[in-house]
Amino acid sequence: MTTTGETVAVVDEAAAPPTEKAPPKVVRTMALAQLGLSIALITPVTASLTLKVQSIVGTDDVVAVFGTVSSIGAIAALIANPVFGRISDRTTGRFGRRRPWLLLGVLGLALSELVLALVPNVIGIAIAWFAAQAFANAAQAALLASIADQIPTSQRGRVSGLIGLMQQGSKLGAAYVAQWLVGSLLLMFVVPALVGVLFLVPFLLVLPDRQVTERPPKEGFRAVLKTFWLSPRRYPDFAWAWGSRFLITMSLYLFMTYRLLFMEYELGLSVKRAVAVLATAVTVYTITLALAGWAAGWLSDKVGRRKPFVIVSALVFAVGMAMLVQADTVTGFYVAEVVLGLGFGIYVGVDLALVMDVLPGLNDSAKNLGVLNMAQVIPQSLAPAVGALLVGTGAGHNYDLLLSTAAAVAVVGALMIFPIRKVR
Repeated sequence: MTTTGETVAVVDEAAAPPTEKAPPKVVRTMALAQLGLSIALITPVTASLTLKVQSIVGTDDVVAVFGTVSSIGAIAALIANPVFGRISDRTTGRFGRRRPWLLLGVLGLALSELVLALVPNVIGIAIAWFAAQAFANAAQAALLASIADQIPTSQRGRVSGLIGLMQQGSKLGAAYVAQWLVGSLLLMFVVPALVGVLFLVPFLLVLPDRQVTERPPKEGFRAVLKTFWLSPRRYPDFAWAWGSRFLITMSLYLFMTYRLLFMEYELGLSVKRAVAVLATAVTVYTITLALAGWAAGWLSDKVGRRKPFVIVSALVFAVGMAMLVQADTVTGFYVAEVVLGLGFGIYVGVDLALVMDVLPGLNDSAKNLGVLNMAQVIPQSLAPAVGALLVGTGAGHNYDLLLSTAAAVAVVGALMIFPIRKVR
């Protein structure tokens, strides 16, 4: 019979960070898997879920219903990400710790999106979207944990940056999928789901997943809760970085969630025209983001500073939001998207490097990355409901208040970088 001490040693060995550089095929397929999974999940957020709700409740109630459905789904993401991450850490079996949850997650997401396309009422949409978010975040938790499993510290910053670029690039893919398939709600849900499955398969085949051969010891409920908590008093720099990421992500999702409806109501575009404009806008946004992210990451390493870049990025992003308040033409919308892409590109290129510099406990990096990821998941839970409340203030369709609030939130997120001491 294995003793408790021996069991812990086996688990620790499986969870220990690698020392050798990850093979290129693992890095490439990991990035491809992230791109596919993000396209499968972001396409409904970008367009298809909005259009599905609109097809059932009409234009008058779409904001309130869409906000409610989105919030229900995002709550599933909030719960599923840390829960399945912990389950993945403790999974035993011949197929490893991450592979089973990657496969189950992406297949469950695909099935949920098929149901989303077919259900005839709002309750069915809410249930299916809850399931889609839960399955997607089961896969996402295992995928992010694979960074800690497979990527050594010396390589982790570059790979994490690549993963971040795939997450942002998925928005471009989602926009074009929506434009090409706008005539069929069924295909708008099913095709992105199939992309997610197909892009994930190569990673499943090459992933050198580590097997836990002994079942980890049982722990009490309090121990489980402590797994997902990092004391702000003990780790103040991490807490400030977490708070900044939370607010800047909130600013992003306040706009992104209602971007399509903004174009319909504020720019007076038809659904088909709005989807086409969205595809072009996201193209401009993503190209600007990629160039800005690469330049900011390179320059940040060159000068040895992170904080000024993150602060400037959040302020530029806030300016882009303010420009949208004044935009009343498609051209003005495109110009604002360029500024938003510039601001968020600088952020994507530098922020993860800053967070990695203040990440406590390298031996607990998978758990701590899960805690960090909550700063991106929680805003997705709150933004749809908060956005619906802001848009519905006054006479209704108050997108000026939504965008002004998003700009203010981004500024506060920038200010939270100043107290960080460990990073310049």
